[in-house]
Amino acid sequence: MSGEQIIEHMVLFNIKVDADDSKIDTMIERLNGLISLDSVLHISATLLLPTRISSFVHFTHILHSRHSSKENLAVFTDHPSHVSVMTESVNPICEDIMVVDWDVFDGLNQPIKLQPGSAIKVAFMKLKEGSTAGKKKEEILGKLGGFKEIISSIDQTTCGEILSPARARGYSIAMILVFPGLSKLESSFSDMMRENAHKVAVTTPTVRDLLDDYLTVEFVVPRRALANN
Repeated sequence: MSGEQIIEHMVLFNIKVDADDSKIDTMIERLNGLISLDSVLHISATLLLPTRISSFVHFTHILHSRHSSKENLAVFTDHPSHVSVMTESVNPICEDIMVVDWDVFDGLNQPIKLQPGSAIKVAFMKLKEGSTAGKKKEEILGKLGGFKEIISSIDQTTCGEILSPARARGYSIAMILVFPGLSKLESSFSDMMRENAHKVAVTTPTVRDLLDDYLTVEFVVPRRALANN
């Protein structure tokens, strides 16, 4: 059954190595403060965790927000408060920024607000060119959405087709896995392989064989992250 339309908005930042800690703190605080905007349903800006899979990731921080439509996302990005934060507090201390937006596949039937302390794994996937991958996007999304049934410790999962692959550097599908805490995230995949090998064998190779590249990042929703009611 289809749920509520939600647009996921992810921004990955690579902070300059010589950036002052106070300026980084100000950037994070001001980004989280954008929850005051009516077009924002949830927002979380924080430091990325070291990952065990994508060791080549050079991004250091992340912004994740949720919006009720592409129009509301546009309202958010064009809002003077957002433009001010980007111009004054983000761009001067960042070496690189990547933006990834997607419309949640089949809608969201789960809470929009992600609880502080939740651990998030995000995956961006690039499909192979010249293959049948493009024709199988809906099948891939269906299998990705089924991860919640495979890993019992997952609180929530969303996935979808990226709205602007060019801006997302060629990645075309994205997925979020939400765990109740960092310890659950860390133990989840070893548990999955041990207890659910038969399900993983059906799901992951089908997806993996169609991928040219992927990027994963992890973070914990900060205690100061808020959501609009």
